[in-house]
Amino acid sequence: MGYVKRVEGNYNPHRIENEVKKFWLENKVYEKIKELQRNRPKFYFLDGPPYVSAPTFHIGTARNKCIKDAVIRFMRMMGYDVWDRPGYDCHGLPIEIDVEKTLGIRRKKDIETQVGLEKFIEMCRNVAESNAKSMTELFKDLGIFMDWMQPYMTLRNEYIEAAWWLIKKAHDQGLLTQELRVLHWCPRCETVLADYEVSEYKMIEDPSIYVKFRVENSDNTYILIWTTTPWTLPANTFVMARSDADYVKVKVGNEYYILAEARVEYVMNEAGIKDYEIVERFKGLDIAGMRYIHPLEDIVPAQRILRKYHQVILADEFVTLTEGTGLVHAAPGHGEEDQQVALKHGIPIISLVDEQGRMVSDSGKYAGIYVREANDVIIDDLKSKGSLFFAGKVTHRYPVCWRCKTPLIFRATRQWIIKMSHMSKKALKEAQRVKWVPTWTIDRMRPLLEDMRDWVISRQRYWGTPLPIWVCSKCGYTHVIGSKYELLKLGARIIPKDLHRPWVDIELSCPKCKGAMRRVPDVVDVWFDSGISF
Repeated sequence: MGYVKRVEGNYNPHRIENEVKKFWLENKVYEKIKELQRNRPKFYFLDGPPYVSAPTFHIGTARNKCIKDAVIRFMRMMGYDVWDRPGYDCHGLPIEIDVEKTLGIRRKKDIETQVGLEKFIEMCRNVAESNAKSMTELFKDLGIFMDWMQPYMTLRNEYIEAAWWLIKKAHDQGLLTQELRVLHWCPRCETVLADYEVSEYKMIEDPSIYVKFRVENSDNTYILIWTTTPWTLPANTFVMARSDADYVKVKVGNEYYILAEARVEYVMNEAGIKDYEIVERFKGLDIAGMRYIHPLEDIVPAQRILRKYHQVILADEFVTLTEGTGLVHAAPGHGEEDQQVALKHGIPIISLVDEQGRMVSDSGKYAGIYVREANDVIIDDLKSKGSLFFAGKVTHRYPVCWRCKTPLIFRATRQWIIKMSHMSKKALKEAQRVKWVPTWTIDRMRPLLEDMRDWVISRQRYWGTPLPIWVCSKCGYTHVIGSKYELLKLGARIIPKDLHRPWVDIELSCPKCKGAMRRVPDVVDVWFDSGISF
C-alpha cells in the first residue's frame, strides 16, 4: 500500500506517468517479475513486428501494443513465465525511398552509379535503427512491459539466416521455383509488386479507344476491340471471345465490324454513329480461329514474330459483355489473364517494356518512349492508318505504387516463387489443430487457406534480406544457401560481417563443375521477413 499516493485534485498525466516509469526503472520491476517467474510454465507470445518507416508509430500500432501488453500482464499474473521479446520490421522500399529523398536522387540506377551501394545500405540501416530506438522509447512511455533490451530486428544477420534457412527448406521440398509471371511493376522503383502490395489507387484519365483489326483475306471486315492501354497494342498477340455470347457483323458505311451484340448500341452511341445495320449474327464459337492483320505490323518488329498467333481464341472466363466490345485484345506479356490463356494454348509471352517503363527495341519506332507517353503516338499512328474506330477518354480507378505513387503497369518478368498453392491442404489440416479464439475466426481463415496463392518472394531492390540463391555461370546449376557457414563450404574466404548487399555478393565455387557461382541480385519481399518472426 505504500506505493500508492493520494491523487491530487488536478490529474497531471505526464507527471504521474513519469513518476511511475521512474519507479519501475529504479526498482527494476520488470527484471524482478522476470526473475520471479523463472522456471514456471512457459507462455510464448509472438509480437508481430511494427514497421520502422518513421520514428513514431501509427495510433493503430499503439492500440495493438496495449492490447498485447494486457494479455502478457494477465498471463504473468496467472503464474506463467512469459516469452515477451518485441520485434521490429526493418527492411523494405519505404526506408529506401526515405533515403533516396535525403540523397536527392530519383532513379534506381543512381543508387549504384552516384551514391554507391555500401553507403546507401548503411544509410538505410541507420534510418531503421534510429526509428526503432525512437519507437522503443515511445512504447516504454505507453507502459509496455516487454524485453526492450533485446528486441529481434529483421536487419540482423541471425534473422537473415533464419530467412535463408526457410527458403532452403522450401527449395529442398520442391516449393521454390523461378517462373515467368505477369505482375504489377513500378517503373519508378523498378521492382515487381505482389497483389497484396497493390493497395492504393488514384482516379486517372486514360485513353479509351476502339481499334480495327482487319480480318485476314478481307478488305473491309474488322474485329473491333477496346483498350485503355494503347501502349500494350504493339504486344498484341490474340483476341479473346466468349463461346456462348451472341456476336454480330455490323455494317457502317462500306465497312463491317464484328463485336458482341450486347455492346453494339453502347459502342455506336459512344462513337456518335447513328446509321448502322446488323447484317449477320453468330455465336462466339463460330468465330474461334478467325485470323486478323495487326494494324501496326509494318512498324513493330515484334509483330512479325507474333503474326502466326493473330486469331480469335475462346476464353469465356475472361470476356465480359458489360464493357468494351466483347472481343478482348490480349497482350500476354502485359496482362495476367492474357498470360493464363497464352500458356494454355502454347503461345509465347512477350513483353515490350523495360524496367523503367519504356518501350524496348522490338517495339520499333516506339522504342525508348515511356509507356504513358507512347499512348498518344500509337493513337496517332492508328488514326493515320485508318485503324482507329473511335478515341475518347476515361477517368477510372487505377493502381499506383504504395510508396512512390507512380501508376503501375503489368509486365512479364522472371521471379522467384514459393508454391504456397501446393501447401493448402496441409495448412487446412494444421488449422484444425489450433484453438481459435473466438471460435468463429476459423471460418474467416478457412477460405484464405483453401485459396492460397503462390508467393512471389523476389524484389528488384537493395535494402532487404538477400535471396540466398547462387547460379553457376558455367553449367547453370542453382544452389540455395541455408546458413552463412555454407558460404565457407563453397569457397568463400570469410563470412561477411554484414549479410546485406553488397557484402554478401561474393563468388562461390559450383559443387557440380567448380565454375563460378554468383548470387541472383534480388532481395526478399519485406512481408516474408515479418512472416517468419515465429
